Amino acid sequence: MKTYLRILQYARPLANFLPQYLLYTVSGTVFGLANFTLVIPLLSVLFEKTNAVALKAPTQLPAFHFGISWVKDTFNYYFADALAAYGEMGALTFVCAVVVLSVLLSNLFRYLGLRLLATVRARVIRNLRRDLYHHIIGLQLGFFGGERKGDLMSRFTSDVQEVETSVVNTMTAVIQEPLKIVAYFSVLFYISVPLTLFALILLPISGGLIAGVAKRLRNQAKQSQSTLGTMLSVIDETLGGIRVIKAFNAQEYIKGKFESQNEQYARTSRAIDNTRDLASPFSEFAGVLVVVGLLYYGGTLVLGGQSSLDGETFIGYVILFSQVLTPAKALSSSFGNIQRGLVAGERVLNIIDTQPAIRDKPGAEVLPPFKHQIELRSLQFAYGDAPVLQDINLTIEKGKTVALVGPSGSGKSTLADLLPRFYDPTGGQILVDGHDVRDCTVHSVRNQMGIVTQESILFNDTIYNNIRFNTEATEEQVIEAARIANAHEFILATPDGYQTMIGDRGGRLSGGQRQRLSIARAILRNPPILILDEATSALDTESEKLVQEALTRLMQHRTSLVIAHRLSTVQHADEIIVLHQGRIAERGTHDELLRRPGGLYQRLSQLQATNAALV
Repeated sequence: MKTYLRILQYARPLANFLPQYLLYTVSGTVFGLANFTLVIPLLSVLFEKTNAVALKAPTQLPAFHFGISWVKDTFNYYFADALAAYGEMGALTFVCAVVVLSVLLSNLFRYLGLRLLATVRARVIRNLRRDLYHHIIGLQLGFFGGERKGDLMSRFTSDVQEVETSVVNTMTAVIQEPLKIVAYFSVLFYISVPLTLFALILLPISGGLIAGVAKRLRNQAKQSQSTLGTMLSVIDETLGGIRVIKAFNAQEYIKGKFESQNEQYARTSRAIDNTRDLASPFSEFAGVLVVVGLLYYGGTLVLGGQSSLDGETFIGYVILFSQVLTPAKALSSSFGNIQRGLVAGERVLNIIDTQPAIRDKPGAEVLPPFKHQIELRSLQFAYGDAPVLQDINLTIEKGKTVALVGPSGSGKSTLADLLPRFYDPTGGQILVDGHDVRDCTVHSVRNQMGIVTQESILFNDTIYNNIRFNTEATEEQVIEAARIANAHEFILATPDGYQTMIGDRGGRLSGGQRQRLSIARAILRNPPILILDEATSALDTESEKLVQEALTRLMQHRTSLVIAHRLSTVQHADEIIVLHQGRIAERGTHDELLRRPGGLYQRLSQLQATNAALV
């Protein structure tokens, strides 16, 4: 129930639709109720008992008062008037005309209610998906490392769709059907209290059994949604790694992995459908048993003369009671259908409820423009209980270039990720001009930094929009940034120049071309602090030369932190920091470190020189 109410909050403000919807629902229910209560006077006409009805009719139009008796007396007044003026055929015509009008109004109000709910449904799903997307964007990088991308995609797509299908679409049943049941029972109590009390004894028995079916359905739905997320992860991995799959002739292996998840999802979906389909026929059978019991009990009262009801009133009562089963059945089916949607809703809300580990402190200040230095003071970081960086002390003066080198796993990329607050240190401080970055807003910290990574992160858009990304740059500025990045010539050679679509993740470009676009994007941003994370390590020699020239232009007059795998690319750095097992092992210029006998940097340089000679 808590999940359902939270989902309905996405329809706010409720005052914009709820009063209007309740008006349509109540009006539709009243006229729908009239459709079946008119059966009693209709039977009176057919059984030639119109005179008895006329004798009970008031001699003048009753004054308005809220209640069933006013409706009944008003109808009987006009019924008697039609009977006196036109005879039994006139009375029959009057009843039929009222039935037609009542059905028309009932369906009109039902349509208006459904139309209003369509707007509310669209609003709920739009707001829910928006909140989910905005919240995921705000989560820290570490969250995505622990989640399957396919599972996150399933929450955006199938889970939100399931919420719409199973939860929002049942708003009609949850609001409308209880009102109908209350209205029907009000009239039934008015007609006969003993019969209605007898019916109320029978109904909870079937309701309890249906509730057991709904509980079973909820447990099955949890397993189904989890399986779907796993299957979508397999699909995402397949599409992302299709080159490796084909290269290793692993098509059959990956097919088997997919088939396993696909079959499991099919089994759980089939079990859910079987359980959900059981609720409807079971509730119908239970309802028929209640009606039969009511017919038997009421029939004995009428035939034995123990009830004030006449035959046509009893038949009308049974027909009216049978209509109670329709909203009751719809309500029970809705509770069955809603279970799967609630499970999907919980999966979506669990993400929304996840608090980002990296966020602004209360009263966080805006980081002033960078002027002097970046200082890493006794810096420490750990993933859980596994230490990654320990006791890092480093100062980067404005306009200087500092390089980080060292074996794989030494903590170079982690240290670079701490500067823009992708993670926060577990110990020590990162100070920019004396300001601890954790005391500053995340936006203001990242606004002064530009990042070029080993993997060029581009978007399925035009070259122009990828360079201009999140800036207000003019076309001339975009072209100038491309020239500086050695990208202008190859861009002009593409089919549509700067308006060429580059495909998913820039797949239509070479590695060197993608990297130069990333550099052009960083140039256009014009950040005072630059972070280069192995920006040339995945390139061939020719592409590396072009990219390195672009990087050299980019680093001019900027404070740069460079992570390098190839030591030849950082020879001109103002200081080189050699990391080993999360600690600073050596530091100095390129020449100083080469002259240090037995040093780690010297050994790495010799290994790379040997490998280059062998190639």
